[in-house]
Amino acid sequence: MQNDSKSGRRKFLRNTLTVAAGSTLITPSLFGAPSILKYYNKPNSKFNGVQIGVITYSFRSMEDQSAEATLKYILDCGINAIELIGDPAETFAGRPENKLNRSVFSGLMKKKKSGSITDDEVKELAEIQAEQAAYNDEVTKWRKNADMKRFEKFRKMYNDAGVNIYAFKPRNTFGKNNSDADIDWGMKTAKVLGASHVTVEHPSDDPTTLRLGNFAKKHGIYVAYHGHEQQTPTLWDTALKQSKYNALNLDLGHFVAAGNAAPLDIIKNKHEHIKSMHLKDRQTPEHGKGNLVWGSGDTPIESALQLMRDKKYTFPGTVELEYNIPEGSNAVAEVQKCIAFCEKALK
Repeated sequence: MQNDSKSGRRKFLRNTLTVAAGSTLITPSLFGAPSILKYYNKPNSKFNGVQIGVITYSFRSMEDQSAEATLKYILDCGINAIELIGDPAETFAGRPENKLNRSVFSGLMKKKKSGSITDDEVKELAEIQAEQAAYNDEVTKWRKNADMKRFEKFRKMYNDAGVNIYAFKPRNTFGKNNSDADIDWGMKTAKVLGASHVTVEHPSDDPTTLRLGNFAKKHGIYVAYHGHEQQTPTLWDTALKQSKYNALNLDLGHFVAAGNAAPLDIIKNKHEHIKSMHLKDRQTPEHGKGNLVWGSGDTPIESALQLMRDKKYTFPGTVELEYNIPEGSNAVAEVQKCIAFCEKALK
């Protein structure tokens, strides 16, 4: 009877914690139960020595974006390490609410980029940008007095559940026009969260990478620059010469879509400076640059993972879900597929 009782408790906990993707979320109160989360059923997405993580941006389409819900998505995917976008942690710590409609803003920016924006939409975009600027100022003021104990509590909640935060990417923090206070806050918070590096879009501006490299040295943390289609094998060379704290957040999919030949070579040549690498399956320019379901594009994800395994590279590969989610599915289910792809490649 004693063994049956233990088996019953294990079954109850499994059913409680491993809820199918898209079903009712476990309640925030459960995350205050360290006796459950701290010791039971820790996730593991490290396969044959290669750490696979996810950027929490991948779950942006899920309705609940709270710290607790985001952790639930991560656990549902069996992931034990992440690159954390700032929103879940900052809202958990009391950041003022942003009422900006991001989908409307993104849609207008796409229209502006394509040249299809109307005069009325130009005015609407300008109004939204003004609102965003005012909100950014409000956030900067909040950050100056933000309670770091809330970020410590956030980290503990994630760590107790078996999830490590290896990178932190807060919004509007490390740009050319950000204040010293913003940059200090971002790097200080990253360390509180346990991250080894912060990530930011490569600014293509040498004074900015020099400035960020100096701040990174001050805080004893790396700043890893993310690239899109401006990536070339030499994009990071100046930044790397400026500071040993400047590094790469390589995006292999965007690198392929940019038309670079031999994408595995940049991993081999720059592996000592890569702190994390984004994984997605994009096509070459000749094939249309599409962002596709993994295994159907031109990005050598499988070969890259096997290279990391065979060469014993220690930086994590970060799942970034950017292809269109099929009808009837959701972000959690698609990230699960990406993790399964990685595990199979690394067997």
